[in-house]
Amino acid sequence: MDAGIKILLKTLTMSALSLLLVGTAQAQTTAQPANKTTHAKKAPTAPALEPKAIELLKATSARLAAAHTLSFTALETYESQSRQGHPLAFANRSEVTMQRPDRLRVITLGDGPRSEFYYDGKTMTAYAPAENLIAVADAPPTIDAALEAAYHSSGTYFPFTDLIVVDPYKDMAPDLTLAYYVGQSHIVGDTTTEIVAYVEGGVFIELWIGADDKLPRLIHAVYLNDPAQLRHNLFLSNWKLDTTVAANAFAPSADTKSAARIQFTHPLQPAAGAAPAKRKPNQAQ
Repeated sequence: MDAGIKILLKTLTMSALSLLLVGTAQAQTTAQPANKTTHAKKAPTAPALEPKAIELLKATSARLAAAHTLSFTALETYESQSRQGHPLAFANRSEVTMQRPDRLRVITLGDGPRSEFYYDGKTMTAYAPAENLIAVADAPPTIDAALEAAYHSSGTYFPFTDLIVVDPYKDMAPDLTLAYYVGQSHIVGDTTTEIVAYVEGGVFIELWIGADDKLPRLIHAVYLNDPAQLRHNLFLSNWKLDTTVAANAFAPSADTKSAARIQFTHPLQPAAGAAPAKRKPNQAQ
């Protein structure tokens, strides 16, 4: 159909609809008693924090927190604004192994140089194989505190940080302003998942949780104060809980012995004498 005809038909249709609505409104006004006021019934509002959604968030938190050892694969995809204004997608894959309360290893491959992070309860080590550089620093005695220290000293942040802290739900609860149950999926993670959506600390998150094992399979996030509404996704797979981990799993690889030593330095290092900005690891960067 010719575009001009389409526009004309659309205009005529909208005009006819407008006349119909005006006529209907006039008829209703005429029939309305002069001194009678009508009140539309308000639909019942759902609670801001739906019980079923909270139950599922607590269940997955408890499942993760109860594990003495955890290993999983985290595939992160995220968008970044290009110079042309289009959101380009990038990806990272991390192989994660942890042992509570004070052991963590993260090997990351992605659309950039490989990186390795080790924490053994006393020190934290970051290694960049491509540049053959290594940074080593004293670290606090728990994973939570070490992640906090790594973030403040070097900007090191992992998209799965909120999943490996001591109590994920306790950390999110103070900033949780909305939570509701979406439904089930039979596609994500090749299993049945329960979908929960929630808003925490200015971030909208949609989370797919295994219906049987209560393990997270997919996290979709958008920062609400981001004008571009760039999307972040985290696919979680190869979950192994409470398995035996080799004693040397959290020691830097032999390749690091020849690496040049550098200091942990934050990319947004403040000017001399200025106090560094404080921010929790689970907040937006």
